[in-house]
Amino acid sequence: MEDVSLPEGWKWATLQDLGPIISGGTPKTSDPTNFDGDIPWITPADLTGYTQKTISGGRRNITKRGLKTSSARIIPKRSVVFSSRAPIGYVAIAASELTTNQGFKSVAVNDQIDETFVYFYLKSAKHLAEENSSGTTFKEISGSRFAQLPIPVAPLNEQRRIVEKIETLFTRIDKGEEALRQVQKLLSRYRQSVLKAAVTGQLTADWRAENAHRLEHGRDLLARILQTRRETWRGRGKYKEPNAPDTSGLPELPEGWVWASVDQVVGMFRNGLSRKPFLERNDFPILRISATRAMDVSIDDLRYYRPTQGEDVSPYWVERGDLLFTRYNGSAHLVGVCGQMRESDPVLHPDKLIKARPVAVDGLSTDYLEAAWNTGTTRRHIAANIKTTSGQQGISGADIKGAAFPLPPAEEQAQIAQLIWDAFDRIGAMEKHCETELARSAALRQSILKDAFAGRLVPQDPADEPAAELLARIKETRIAAPRKSQRKATA
Repeated sequence: MEDVSLPEGWKWATLQDLGPIISGGTPKTSDPTNFDGDIPWITPADLTGYTQKTISGGRRNITKRGLKTSSARIIPKRSVVFSSRAPIGYVAIAASELTTNQGFKSVAVNDQIDETFVYFYLKSAKHLAEENSSGTTFKEISGSRFAQLPIPVAPLNEQRRIVEKIETLFTRIDKGEEALRQVQKLLSRYRQSVLKAAVTGQLTADWRAENAHRLEHGRDLLARILQTRRETWRGRGKYKEPNAPDTSGLPELPEGWVWASVDQVVGMFRNGLSRKPFLERNDFPILRISATRAMDVSIDDLRYYRPTQGEDVSPYWVERGDLLFTRYNGSAHLVGVCGQMRESDPVLHPDKLIKARPVAVDGLSTDYLEAAWNTGTTRRHIAANIKTTSGQQGISGADIKGAAFPLPPAEEQAQIAQLIWDAFDRIGAMEKHCETELARSAALRQSILKDAFAGRLVPQDPADEPAAELLARIKETRIAAPRKSQRKATA
């Protein structure tokens, strides 16, 4: 980086020129006496989603014994902590003395350097750390390489002016981003309100009043569905009548609507293939469990299945219009969600996804079913029947089939589905706009930082002490200073 020109009075240095580089460590976790002490201890997980500039502690503290028996070190106040692995690039300033695990490399910034200047530089230099990292399981930058990362050092007074300007500009950006995130929250609530209005009849109240005289009653539609279900059951074993929903305690429905169960309107309901899939491509793509989310199935989220000799996988292909439920997930809010296959690409489904194929009856809208089965009474029933097994949240197929949902007349289903997706298209366009603006905001932050550390953000002052003199004085001070205890810091 020495060949990159800097403004008059600036100088290239390395991070270790600014102060000792301190690594961290983890006390033996099997010894409870190492933890729950009064010494703050942070890991990269403590900075996940962390938006504050300074940090004073994490989820856990360690004891004096934990400090003594591990490679953890006390990091002085004002030090800049930088996550060096899993992931690389989280940055914060120590608001007080603390310790870290081995996932950090920290700069104990000399008091003649503005620590926030270093903080912002490291925020902009994540790519440099990544380029100097190594490893197979996960990338990590070593202490020696971190110590040699280049940093353009401005005169101290200019450092402070740069920091002040960055913070002023970032404060304005923060306000804009907060406004965008509030819009995102409102859009999410609006999406839910549209679904609620859809399954309670509010969305089509006026339309229903105008067309009530010509609509087939929901009970007649349900009768047609059940008749078709019986007639098309041939070849799949003895027919069993589906269970009607338990309507006790359910709210009153609009005129022409009836309660039905998931079981009553599906002709096929089955789990998928249970053997482990593979990454290597073949002719048997299979969806991952994460491919199904509420109101969505992504055919790009795939693995590949290897049938055994003679194995018949034909019952497990997913067809356009099939509805998929998640059986298991680590997060309860993702269990039992339903998405519709809207593509014609051939894909199989795994055991953790249940395939529900609605009875092929004129007027039964899969778009409406998808909305109804993710909302209101149906979703509450599914959520109430989720059980935990071996740390996984799950629901049985029987509990899904027993879920009640409101069944409107056929034409009203189509009207509801149209109104839902019209609203969702508008919501999606606004959400995309918010995401675009947030991406522009992030790019603007990086542009500001780039200008800051190229000397273009604030004017230079010839009266400022040159950085070369500042760095020389820091070096002389460090040479003259007595060696500190290793319990405090190591260079």
